[in-house]
Amino acid sequence: MPAAPTADPYRDLQIIDSRAPRLNQAVTGLLAAASLVTGFWPILALPALQLTLTLAFGRRWCLACRFYFAVVQPRLGEGPLEDSRPPRFANQLGATFLWVAALAHAAGWHAAGTGLAALVAVLALLAATTGFCAGCLLYRLGARLRGVRNRTLDRVDLAELGAPAGRAAVVQFTHPLCADCQRLSRRLSAEGREPVLVDVSRRPDLARKYGVAVVPLAVAVLADGRVARRLG
Repeated sequence: MPAAPTADPYRDLQIIDSRAPRLNQAVTGLLAAASLVTGFWPILALPALQLTLTLAFGRRWCLACRFYFAVVQPRLGEGPLEDSRPPRFANQLGATFLWVAALAHAAGWHAAGTGLAALVAVLALLAATTGFCAGCLLYRLGARLRGVRNRTLDRVDLAELGAPAGRAAVVQFTHPLCADCQRLSRRLSAEGREPVLVDVSRRPDLARKYGVAVVPLAVAVLADGRVARRLG
């Protein structure tokens, strides 16, 4: 009997069992592929509407996610937990491309509609089968670029983050249920760089202040609060 899940899928919204988005991506990709195989483009409206409702009203509107949390997770156990923002951004892209594809077909631009539907089918099924999520990658790249542009982590207040003032430290923004965060913490500890952990679920104000768009994020900080480099 698998252990009880550590995260509630409908309350712990900052993180998500990584298998749930993959099942949702599989359903989205299969429906997009079905529209290509059958030539019946209105099928595209089904995954587009499903993604839109989920984005607007929450996970309870995601039928694939509900099936996963009610049927699959109790049998297989909880999968790795991840930051929920990258897959949410991927859903936003998927919904946009699907709606545009459907509208293109409706306007008679069938080549454009078919191309967009094929792109969604390929990327969604790739994410479902391999875990490579193009939308998630774009989110992380965008978050990193925003951090570079805004220079949000040039300097931090060590005392505010719970680190001893006047001493260099490694600061990691984390979430207690994030599997990637736990792996990074263990790696840093094994390297002899015990991180000062800032839990974004308890201190969202600090995450906003320092522009932390995705966890985990670890930085080496000098004694005067200047950020020396990113560690993960």
